[in-house]
Amino acid sequence: MTTTTAPDILGKALLAYHHGDADAALTVHCNVADNEPLPAAYFFRTLLQMPELERLALNESRGRVLDLGAGAGCHTLELQSRGFDVKAVDVSAGAVQVMAERGVQTVARHDLFAPLPTNELPFDTILLLMNGLGLTGTLEGLDKFLAHARTLLAPNGQILATSSDVRYLYEDEDGSLLLNLNGPYYGEVEYSLSYKGEMGVSFPWLFVDPALLNDAAETAGYSAEFLGEDDDEQYLVRLTPLN
Repeated sequence: MTTTTAPDILGKALLAYHHGDADAALTVHCNVADNEPLPAAYFFRTLLQMPELERLALNESRGRVLDLGAGAGCHTLELQSRGFDVKAVDVSAGAVQVMAERGVQTVARHDLFAPLPTNELPFDTILLLMNGLGLTGTLEGLDKFLAHARTLLAPNGQILATSSDVRYLYEDEDGSLLLNLNGPYYGEVEYSLSYKGEMGVSFPWLFVDPALLNDAAETAGYSAEFLGEDDDEQYLVRLTPLN
């Protein structure tokens, strides 16, 4: 019996950029939008290059921090420079290698549903940036993550996350929405990444509108505080367990 391993497309692009290929770029394929280039450099942003919502999230961070979907570690490195104890996590082996080489002090390869090791302290802040709630994949995955996050958070802990309302993708020229009400939620999309002609496997991604997130948070026993929104319908939310 043979097994195959999915290609680490993100990791290959990040490693190429980190090792000197300034033009390394991914192509993002989406089932509801046109293909778009994504320069690997975007994952290596400095604080001044980060969008306002990301800078706000870093300023709102407190205590011990878990950076989920950390990519090349730009948020972790900034928090480390401020004296925070941060653990960076990504499913990409290449990303984890890049973060270690860039000086991230604590980094691990696993997904956002992985349990804490028995000897690990809980976290005061969980970060899910760069539309990070998308990592939950679906509305069902969001509910699963919100339940799981309680096992990761210390008392009085918080989740700081970004997402977007993508209903604009379905707007007709007259502003009406062309939605299939009998289909899946419009914010559940499929992505894949390619790099230098190599295509990765597709994966689900969730864009959740604020009202629906507020309902999901309330059902899961969290309060939702919306801290900011930008011109692209992206928002930053703080989720705090109620008990």
